[in-house]
Amino acid sequence: MLYKTKKFLTNVRDAIVNPKSFFKKIVADGDLEESMLRAFIYGLIGGVLVLAFRLIGGATITIGSVFSALIIVPVLAVALLFIMGGLLMLISEITGGERDWEIAIKGLASIFFMYPVILLLNSLAFNCWSVWIISVCVDTWVLYMLYCISVYCMHGDRKNIMIVIGILA
Repeated sequence: MLYKTKKFLTNVRDAIVNPKSFFKKIVADGDLEESMLRAFIYGLIGGVLVLAFRLIGGATITIGSVFSALIIVPVLAVALLFIMGGLLMLISEITGGERDWEIAIKGLASIFFMYPVILLLNSLAFNCWSVWIISVCVDTWVLYMLYCISVYCMHGDRKNIMIVIGILA
């Protein structure tokens, strides 16, 4: 368990600090289950964090909100992983990159540690302009990571990827 935690933290650090070398190491090895589990766990963490902040904020916690936080949000995280994988495959098709579904899913799952952060910031953003600005900055960083995945994992043309990501922004 300690080894997996250390590996997880190393992956997060490498994705943030040195995305070029991190994304170049991603290969297709037939193990999509780990990516789906990672997205589910990040969705669960995000749902629990949002539920906890609602509780701290004085909101009434109902069975529906608990069900949403513990079941719906993690399942939507896995669905979002595959939807974004399709979007990444579309970007790769437009920019002339590789068309490997597994590499797209693994690249996206490696940055899904941002999912709880985005959920938390978006749940707080309606209260304060500064949190909203931070949320926009985090969303911009996620677009940059999508660019890195498209360039270093999917080997698309940089100029075309910048145009497509600019249109998405």
